Amino acid sequence: MTIESVIQGQLERITYRNEDTGYTIAKMKVNNHKEVITFIGNLASVTEGETVNLRGHWYCHPKYGEQFKVSSYEPVTPATAKGIEKYLGSGLIKGIGTVMAKRIVSRFGVASLDIIEHSIEQLKQVEGIGEKRIAMIKTAWTEQKEVKEVMLFLQSNGVSSAYAAKIFKQYGRESVRIVKENPYRLAMEVFGIGFITADKIAENMGIAKDSILRAEAGILYVLKKLLNEGHVYYPYELLTEECRKVLEVERDLIIRAFGTIAFEKRIVIEDCNENDEITANNKAIYLAKCYVSEKGIAEMLNDLMQKEKRMYLMGMDTSVDWVQKEFGIYLAEKQLLAVKGAIDKKVFVITGGPGTGKTTIIKTIIRIYEKSGFSVILAAPTGRAAKRMFEMTGHEAKTLHRLLEINPQEGGFRKNERNPLDANVIIVDEVSMVDTILMYHFLKAVRKDATLILVGDVNQLPSIGAGNVLNDIITSGVVPYVHLNEIFRQAKESVVVMNAHRINSGYMPVLTFEKDRLQDFYFIQLEDPEKIINEIVSLCKERIPGRFQFDAIKDIQVLTAMNKGVLGVHHLNNTLQNALNKSPVELIKGTRQFKKHDKVMQIVNNYEKDVYNGDIGFIVDIDDEYQEITVNYDGGEVVYDYKELDEIVLAYAVSIHKSQGSEYPVVILPVHMQHYMLLQRNLLYTGITRGRKLVVLIGTKKALAIAVKNDKPCKRYTYLKRRLVEVFNAEQGTV
Repeated sequence: MTIESVIQGQLERITYRNEDTGYTIAKMKVNNHKEVITFIGNLASVTEGETVNLRGHWYCHPKYGEQFKVSSYEPVTPATAKGIEKYLGSGLIKGIGTVMAKRIVSRFGVASLDIIEHSIEQLKQVEGIGEKRIAMIKTAWTEQKEVKEVMLFLQSNGVSSAYAAKIFKQYGRESVRIVKENPYRLAMEVFGIGFITADKIAENMGIAKDSILRAEAGILYVLKKLLNEGHVYYPYELLTEECRKVLEVERDLIIRAFGTIAFEKRIVIEDCNENDEITANNKAIYLAKCYVSEKGIAEMLNDLMQKEKRMYLMGMDTSVDWVQKEFGIYLAEKQLLAVKGAIDKKVFVITGGPGTGKTTIIKTIIRIYEKSGFSVILAAPTGRAAKRMFEMTGHEAKTLHRLLEINPQEGGFRKNERNPLDANVIIVDEVSMVDTILMYHFLKAVRKDATLILVGDVNQLPSIGAGNVLNDIITSGVVPYVHLNEIFRQAKESVVVMNAHRINSGYMPVLTFEKDRLQDFYFIQLEDPEKIINEIVSLCKERIPGRFQFDAIKDIQVLTAMNKGVLGVHHLNNTLQNALNKSPVELIKGTRQFKKHDKVMQIVNNYEKDVYNGDIGFIVDIDDEYQEITVNYDGGEVVYDYKELDEIVLAYAVSIHKSQGSEYPVVILPVHMQHYMLLQRNLLYTGITRGRKLVVLIGTKKALAIAVKNDKPCKRYTYLKRRLVEVFNAEQGTV
């Protein structure tokens, strides 16, 4: 029988903590003992310097020796000056670091905590503390007390401190009330918390497994998960089966829950024609916002196309002749068709791969419209794509989010049907990246008398968000478009461009070249994943910078197909951070380390900070006292509180999906059988076309051949193509 013990002491050092589960390994100085002991358990909210009572039992680990396994704990206010100094300097209170903690305790001794609690203005007696810092300390102290109360409640229901902090950030003082009323709200409203976590909380609170509340939440969770996988809707029977797997309840309960959330207009159930892809029950189920968006796109594109074009330009032939003569360019046959379509049509689509002259066409279109006195706006889905558009055309370009003017206070965008974009012509590049919901909001802001020109590469990966908008628009046959397929002379000299088109056509890339000849495409054959890792490090650190004079961190981007595994994003990032950034580690959050000069990526849209999913920047400052990290994104600095660090990840390596819309001077891309499930032609094509000056593939010819051959991308359930046809036919009076 295990004997339970109670020990008290001060937490010296946290050696490991899992931010998701709260599992902690730490060192503790036990009262009245000389030795430091190791304890383990779910102690998610304890911090270094804190005094705690631990309840649990001793056991002997076969490798690490005697440890204390914690079953429960409670914080104890430190009683000694030394304990208070360590407690305040632990980073628990924003505005107090180790230096300031020492000054406070030197001035007030064991009364320091009482001063902060009851007479905080007295802190002005401490060097370096003024009104601004007092306000910060007061806010942090109050919040910390409230967080502790929330954490005690949440931890009693199986929630880690990392999740508790997220919940408190979302709901503040209302956290306990909201969780008690409906813990499933967390899965829909709190970033990083899914249905599984919310379900555990609900179970601990006594909510029955067959509760209709649980079934409704489970359905919405599954639909949201499918949305993140790219589906705009999901077939009725397939969704029912997915929900049964997650909820482990009877089908009848799921069907009943479908009805209640459809009545509440949180989902839409739509009947479909029998000749549709949806055969099971002939019904499609949408999250309401997806249904509204997809339906709205079809209707608004049709409305735009039906309006008569009232822009009076110089004659078509005159326009083309003028621009060719004025700017010394020659337009090939397909390019002429593209320019004429953009001038003649209200909505026009231009697609083509690298080197097919899309940039020349965009510049030509801008010049013709502006010569005739019409205003032109350029936009792209990402900051990098917009920046590249500006560099190519010399014309200002904005991201779609900035163009539509995010309204973080009220949600949504300031630009809409009531306050449209003030432009005669709008050109959007990289449209393959635009998802259904963003396209809907964009089209709402397009004036009905405007001309819309959509440009992209339909052979790239579809958007990270739901839908396959560009492909659906083109294959509907309703919207006029031109596909550019001629590679021009300068681009023909690029092996990257040549191989990208070979891959897109289903042919193996050319892999052998004259020895010692400098080129822009290389293939290094290696099979052992560890050797591939070592090769990537060598290329980034020495060989490419030495031979081609590229910067190891700023110019070289490693792309990979997966997040997990030896050749996945996470492992590559940890390896490359250690190899390329020799700055000291300044912050450890769970298993993650941050240094100055780290290359990082924003992974969610943050409208208040005006930084978006996929933006890449560099850490320029880590302030432990103020608990802030500052990141520079293309000249603009964004400050993150330590609590917001789940919004950024290391970006020495990024997934090919996340690289969409970006171009890098150098791309290194492992192609290996470890990525077997994701060896797809459009994934490989997208990765290779991200490299502007140099692309290096490392891996096996077998994996490369499988990727080239596999032209069947993952299925996405969308209905936009069909809606466009239906709306257009209804307008024309055809069936």
